[in-house]
Amino acid sequence: MQEVLNQLEEKREQARLGGGQRRIDAQHAKGKLTARERLDVLLDPGSFEETGMFVEHNCIDFGMEDQIIPGDGVVTGSGTVNGRLVYVFSQDFTVFGGALSERHAEKICNVMDTAMKVGAPVIGLNDSGGARIQEGVASLGGYAEVFQRNVLASGVVPQLSLIMGPCAGGAVYSPAMTDFIMMVKDSSYMFVTGPDVVKTVTNEVVTQDELGGAVTHTTKSGVADLALENDIEALLRARDLIDFLPLSNREEPPVMPTVGDLEPDESLDTLIPDSANKPYDMHELIRKICDEQDFFELQPAHAANIIIGFGRVEGHTVGFVANQPMVQAGVLDINSSKKAGRFVRFCDAFNIPIVTFVDVPGFLPGTAQEHNGIIKHGAKLLFAYAEATVPKITVITRKAYGGAYDVMASKHLRGDLNYAWPTAEIAVMGAKGAVEIIFRKDAGDPETIAEKTKEYEDRFANPFVAAAKGFIDEVIMPHSTRRRIAMGLRRLRTKELQNPWKKHDNIPL
Repeated sequence: MQEVLNQLEEKREQARLGGGQRRIDAQHAKGKLTARERLDVLLDPGSFEETGMFVEHNCIDFGMEDQIIPGDGVVTGSGTVNGRLVYVFSQDFTVFGGALSERHAEKICNVMDTAMKVGAPVIGLNDSGGARIQEGVASLGGYAEVFQRNVLASGVVPQLSLIMGPCAGGAVYSPAMTDFIMMVKDSSYMFVTGPDVVKTVTNEVVTQDELGGAVTHTTKSGVADLALENDIEALLRARDLIDFLPLSNREEPPVMPTVGDLEPDESLDTLIPDSANKPYDMHELIRKICDEQDFFELQPAHAANIIIGFGRVEGHTVGFVANQPMVQAGVLDINSSKKAGRFVRFCDAFNIPIVTFVDVPGFLPGTAQEHNGIIKHGAKLLFAYAEATVPKITVITRKAYGGAYDVMASKHLRGDLNYAWPTAEIAVMGAKGAVEIIFRKDAGDPETIAEKTKEYEDRFANPFVAAAKGFIDEVIMPHSTRRRIAMGLRRLRTKELQNPWKKHDNIPL
């Protein structure tokens, strides 16, 4: 019996070594952790239960029959993050460069299938050179099997991808279909075609980092949510994010003990500058609404004219969306509409209430926006708010002009509680622009234009016209905002609202 047990332990030790000490040392030399070390950081100590440790590839061509390594380049299983169940896979770059084979894909699929059955998040740690070319179409089929499960799991269990090395070609589509993507600076990249192919086809010379590095995807493309400095920071941030999320769409988000109070915050009474043209930082308002000012922002460097992220109010997770006056006056454009629209849909899928802070002068004008489809992209955010059935609370702090007023979780899109600060201005457009259109014949008379502009401001540069029509539930003092939101969320916890039956909607893509 002892001999059998010793053989088992030897096999386990062989599997734990992955591609061997030399390749482990090479991984460390690049500043990267191994697949198993990453899981040690991500999961609670001692909680990891591995599955598929002894799985081997079935390729007998191109010399692969002599290269049999237990686990086949990916570590799979389950564990806990702060005591809550998650399912994980961690690609092992020390084994065939983490290349995906048929068996490798089967292990990932098994993890995803189980996560769907029990209702728990899936966290993928991606570090792979791509499809294992020795297996040909079998490895491509493996990718498609993973993609299919990404689609089925979408909106059912949270899916989180950490890109911790190369992720190229077909491999990028699995992370792209997950809910959140984190990347590591200087050691991870994502692209469909690499720099060599780009140079051959388009004659562009570009590095891997410029083409698909962490900074590129968190600033320009918006593919990734966060760019972290190293493996450990990325894994710890993933733990923080999981803490805000429910295990599945069948459960409510976790409730955390809180020491926060609902006392008035007088500093908010002076947040809005005297001049309507002066910016202020919407982050300050969001943090002062969140318990212990803890706000987990997503995509902070992409489309910064809108802010999205998670916080807690009285211990309950809340999704925040807010125009940012510090960037382009908080205007809505293509990128901000897509960014916020997808976030709103995530919150709605996972029963997370949405709080929206509005200070928006309208949609960004210009040929570039129109020719690139601002009409359809702007409609994504409109569509997302309109279909959402979770509790929705909106606070207009200053400008709410034109169609952007409607889009930003207005009462007309089934907003549950719509508040305004006394500084709110709800109108078709700004006073000066409106007067220049209405009184076009007086355009050459500065005194008349100034008089009419003042008249228009007095009439519309306040929230009371909208409140008189029932479009605003209450005009509130800024210092009471946290208390108002907390009370509203309490009352809306038992909200029930069903959309008409449909196979699925047809959101403008």
